[in-house]
Amino acid sequence: MSDNHNSRVVTSGLARSPNRALLRAVGFGDEDFTKPIIGVANAHSTITPCNMGIGALVDRAEVALRDAGAMPQMFGTITISDGISMGTEGMKCSLVSREVIADSIETVCRGQSMDGVLAFGGCDKNMPGAMIAIARLNIPAVFVYGGTIKPGRHKNRDLTIVSVFEAVGEHIAGRIDQAELAEIERRACPGAGSCGGMYTANTMASLFEAMGMSLPYSSTMAAEDADKAASAVESARVLVSAIRAGILARAILTRKAFENALAVLMALGGSTNAVIHLPAIAHAAGVDLMIDDFDAFSVRVPVLCDLKPSGRFVATDLHRAGGIPQVMKILLANGCLHGDALTVTGETLAQWLQDVPDEPRPDQDVIRPWSRPVYSHGHLAILKGNLAPEGALAKTSGVKVPRITGPARVFDSEEECMEAILNRRIIAGDVVVIRYEGPRGGPGMREMLSPTAALVGQGLGDRVGLITDGRFSGGTYGMVVGHVAPEAAVGGMLALVEEGDMVTIDAGRRLLHLDVPETEIARRRKAWQPRPPRYTRGVLAKYAKLVSSASRGAVTD
Repeated sequence: MSDNHNSRVVTSGLARSPNRALLRAVGFGDEDFTKPIIGVANAHSTITPCNMGIGALVDRAEVALRDAGAMPQMFGTITISDGISMGTEGMKCSLVSREVIADSIETVCRGQSMDGVLAFGGCDKNMPGAMIAIARLNIPAVFVYGGTIKPGRHKNRDLTIVSVFEAVGEHIAGRIDQAELAEIERRACPGAGSCGGMYTANTMASLFEAMGMSLPYSSTMAAEDADKAASAVESARVLVSAIRAGILARAILTRKAFENALAVLMALGGSTNAVIHLPAIAHAAGVDLMIDDFDAFSVRVPVLCDLKPSGRFVATDLHRAGGIPQVMKILLANGCLHGDALTVTGETLAQWLQDVPDEPRPDQDVIRPWSRPVYSHGHLAILKGNLAPEGALAKTSGVKVPRITGPARVFDSEEECMEAILNRRIIAGDVVVIRYEGPRGGPGMREMLSPTAALVGQGLGDRVGLITDGRFSGGTYGMVVGHVAPEAAVGGMLALVEEGDMVTIDAGRRLLHLDVPETEIARRRKAWQPRPPRYTRGVLAKYAKLVSSASRGAVTD
């Protein structure tokens, strides 16, 4: 199978008797060799609630594929729970898992000459990992999201996993006692599904819907609800139709589709991780997408949805308010969406949205009208300056004053920083620097939810700056800047910052600046030496050798 794969009646490479003999052993009859063979990439696992409901969806889809005249072949792929690994050494494997997922799906579909792929995922890296593979393969494909978790409830408020991380900071600050912390932890995650705010999993699923690679409304359905199972069945039917119509993945994954994703990302106030995942998918699809494109859409598109982590509502609230189609229709009506972009159904995006009203319902406040946005511009800003000549990423939603100048508090790992935060050594006005946590230096570019949530819990979320060459969780908010590039491990300026240096974060001016004379910077650069790799064998060592800069999506090919 090549990138120029064409739909066919008899599956390529399977006409010879030896090939057919092996397929007979897994249930093929004579009539089945003329049917399209569809790979079903199954990310079911009990490692995380995000993925533990996927198996039942796959079972429903397998029956639907057979009923539609296709031959499904099931295979597994992996997941890493970001929430469980957060704050540990294991978090270094999270971004690595994106590549493992992509490589595994691509390998099976190429190796078995699949005519199409139905990919199921739930946790954060399942979505971009699957879509990278789909873009590389360029065969008909549909992505099926496992669904969002329903919110937990405590003292008449919704809880998500981020509530627990923030409660840790509140406990340290003496705002809540141990019993209250334990009760929040017990109630935050009530069942199956991905973390409930507009965090990374829900963000990426929403963007795939906006790009036309998943069915309308599917990205905001709860994992345990009947409509999610029905959507999985319909996704199977749509994929078989796409194979027969010859709709290849890259016919959908065009520049227009990525621009539609950028617009929806801003309107949702979505995860910072989209800034590393969308360029990686675009790279696989042969589309030129740069981090500066995110800034251009941040200027054009307001935040229309009041969603956690910085807002009030969760994904299930968004679904009841009209879901991603309602958000897209507002954007389309205001000239911020390409309505002629193709979707997996063969229809255009405008055709998908023709029956959706231009304005959101007045009886809800989750989705705001264009005339009354949550924020008048997008929530993401690409900062540059002597600390980040390739760029860095700031998330401004929920921040009262998006600028700070203060003394650097320098840490060479997340653990060192957390120790300082837990021991109350970080004070208002500080600018925390966490370095050597980038794609190569970490390796794996860990998410910094533990330190950022602890700062928010201590009441320092908008009074302390934090910059890192690592990433942030989709649940992070505050005066934070991540993805600083070049990273410290390759000699980026972050490696040259010293304790007490004055650092400026200014989202309005798009500036990240180290206020140190050039002569002193030159002296420090001459003295700097690269650190030995933290891993010399295994998957993390291989990743560190291959991975690109965060500014290019941390791709490995």
